[in-house]
Amino acid sequence: MARVAFLGLGVMGYPMAGHLKRAGHEVVVYNRTAAKAEAWVAEHGGTMVPSPAQAAEGAEFVLACVGNDDDLRSVCVGPAGALDAMAEGAIFVDHTTVSAKVTGEMNAAAERLGLGFVDAPVSGGQAGAENGQLSVMCGGTEAAYARAEPVIAAYAKICRRMGESGAGQMTKMCNQIAIAGLVQALSEALHFAEKAGLDGAAVVEVISQGAAGSWQMSNRYRTMLEDHFEHGFAVDWMRKDLAICLATADETGASLPVTALVDQFYKDVQKMGGGRWDTSSLFKRLRVAG
Repeated sequence: MARVAFLGLGVMGYPMAGHLKRAGHEVVVYNRTAAKAEAWVAEHGGTMVPSPAQAAEGAEFVLACVGNDDDLRSVCVGPAGALDAMAEGAIFVDHTTVSAKVTGEMNAAAERLGLGFVDAPVSGGQAGAENGQLSVMCGGTEAAYARAEPVIAAYAKICRRMGESGAGQMTKMCNQIAIAGLVQALSEALHFAEKAGLDGAAVVEVISQGAAGSWQMSNRYRTMLEDHFEHGFAVDWMRKDLAICLATADETGASLPVTALVDQFYKDVQKMGGGRWDTSSLFKRLRVAG
């Protein structure tokens, strides 16, 4: 068992840190809003501290799940950032979905200090985090990954090294690109079924057993039909991720026409006041428009 620091106790980080504590690790937590850290300690035990640096002191592993590029820079190299406080040879694991650019910056900063750095974004949503069933895609050296993987296993269904630094973030971009198209296609299928006078649930029960089946279809169709869009990953965060995908596509020369279109559909959802609705709310956009 290891001494672990966890930075960021949001929808994903809160349960992930809990799995580490239940696995037997010694866990110190930091959250920008102290009330969440207080609630976590009250529920799980462990220790809370007021800065990333204090959390990182003496930790073998520092794990982060924060909001965006600027948040990651802040907890890593900002005032009272974690990297300077970490002991040589310790490993920083970043579970945030961020750009490959900031991952490169933080990896270089860690290397200068004799630290390991693993970019390890996750997929599986709030339910995956709560159930310890996340897919974790990692970038970094083989040595750093080999040390981090047994710790990540506390909340992972699958964890795999995809390549050197940044490969985890690139793989997460593939994940978000695939999800964007799948959710829009499912939304259109349900919308078409309603307009055709069909029972949407019955349609999905049939077509989900064939080539059209997907995780999104099996897990979201009922709540979509019930007009319920409070299932974790918010539209605001999806647009942040898709912006990263589209910017990276410009850099690499990849063509993402469907992703660019769905990103604009999510912009429509935001204009409807749905920035905090989950990503399946693309269906609500069609219902309102139709």
